Amino acid sequence: MLEKKDRKKATEVAGSFFHPSYYHNSNPLASGIATTHEQVSDVYAEGEIGAVVEQENGKEEQIPREDNKTE
Repeated sequence: MLEKKDRKKATEVAGSFFHPSYYHNSNPLASGIATTHEQVSDVYAEGEIGAVVEQENGKEEQIPREDNKTE
């Protein structure tokens, strides 16, 4: 069973959401959420036709498509 203080911590983590300021935050929870958000965004973009990933410098990078043919 979770202790009372552990329950509060679990609720804080479960209630967290992404905010763009998390990319520049040193808090482990905030930076973890920012990293996860970035990974999910990249995976989602890779599944799109004509996918583009925006780099930190503002440039866009095309994600090359690969055929999934089996030989």
